[in-house]
Amino acid sequence: MSFPVDVVVMAAGKGTRMKSLRPKVLHRLGGRALAQHVIDCAARLSARSVVVITGHGAEQVEAGLTTPLGSGESAAPKLRFVRQEPQLGTGHAVQQAVPVLADDGVVLILNGDVPLIGQATLETLLQACDGQHLALLSVDTGGDATGYGRIVRAVDADRSVHAIVEHKDANEAQRRITEWYSGVMAAPAALLKPLLKGLTNDNSQREYYLTDVVKHAVAQGLVVRAVTTRDEVEVAGVNSPVQLAELERAYQRRLAHGLMEQGVRLADPARLDVRGELLCGQDVEIDVNCVFEGRVKLGDGVRIGANCVIANAAIDAGAVIHPFTHIDGEKLGVSVGRGALVGPFARLRPGAQLGEDVHIGNFVEVKNSTLAAGAKANHLAYLGDATVGERVNYGAGSITANYDGANKHRTVIEADVHVGSNCVLVAPITLGAGGTVGGGSTLTKSTPPGALAVARGKQMVLEGWQRPTKKKS
Repeated sequence: MSFPVDVVVMAAGKGTRMKSLRPKVLHRLGGRALAQHVIDCAARLSARSVVVITGHGAEQVEAGLTTPLGSGESAAPKLRFVRQEPQLGTGHAVQQAVPVLADDGVVLILNGDVPLIGQATLETLLQACDGQHLALLSVDTGGDATGYGRIVRAVDADRSVHAIVEHKDANEAQRRITEWYSGVMAAPAALLKPLLKGLTNDNSQREYYLTDVVKHAVAQGLVVRAVTTRDEVEVAGVNSPVQLAELERAYQRRLAHGLMEQGVRLADPARLDVRGELLCGQDVEIDVNCVFEGRVKLGDGVRIGANCVIANAAIDAGAVIHPFTHIDGEKLGVSVGRGALVGPFARLRPGAQLGEDVHIGNFVEVKNSTLAAGAKANHLAYLGDATVGERVNYGAGSITANYDGANKHRTVIEADVHVGSNCVLVAPITLGAGGTVGGGSTLTKSTPPGALAVARGKQMVLEGWQRPTKKKS
């Protein structure tokens, strides 16, 4: 754009039909607050600033929204909050933003509960505004527009907007109009500010309506343009749990179709939930009922089984995540190496780092532990705060006892160690390379390389021992 854009986001409403203690604009769609989607869209437009108008639950809303990253080479827009107290209508809300809006820009007014507004649509609206006109976004699907404010256009070739007529005030001919106002508007700040100043609350609701700026602009001989979309989803607001659920499905359909266009094979696009960012390489397969949260990256050839929940993780090429696996990296993240096998019914917690060709089997939990290439824990085991070397075999029922009630300690298992079934490794402890821990042992002391350690009660026996080699068939 040849002019700076300042976005105003309306987020002061209570949303009583949501029947929730949370402010409406903080309800989540695809893992992000409704208003955060709008703010992020503003960043993609390279907006200079974003002004969020808060009111009901203002402190919660202001704490729950963040400045998005910049778009391309553009810096992130400056995020500001202004409060509307009390709430006296949509026009009154925008009036609260006037002191922080520069006169040299175009003001783009969006609604915080309309999260799927499209970037391309807004760019078209800004082009229609062209830094000098009042421009509205209208909707026309050719269907019933009951309840919406109708767009009344001039009958000449210019087709400019003459008025927005609310449904209750419309005559029979106006009610047959199928084009209605979406609530999205763009105007030069220098034009909008005096129009806002002229608003009155001379109506049955005793409120200051933003739509009244249209009649004031027409009365002054100004041209009011309208850009029309036929996509109701991108202008759909959220006023109830039903609408939120419907919009969630629409959002997920869009994401699923986008992934499939990139080459991702989804067993059923209707049974996928992405609640954050999902990045996929080539030849990725995802089975049904999988949930991805936070930032998840899947390398080339990754296979995700059914009913997996994966959050904040990077899974390298060729890895297979079997069904019913739960991976949650939280802040520390989880990494799964090339060709690794995880699950079914496995759990990877924050800080789990699996090397190449690592095997984590059913009912195995890994937390804040590093497993080097080829290590295996195939059944019913726990590895917490551990460093596991290459080719370690970790037996069923074995655990690292890493917490003494006050502090957590680390367990080190060096390369080629075999840990038998039902063992307890009491940290801090180091098992020397190439050693073996006999089944049922509870170890409280470190072992030297190559040792056989068998512990019963307070007795621990260490013997030099050579693991038998496999017979050739």
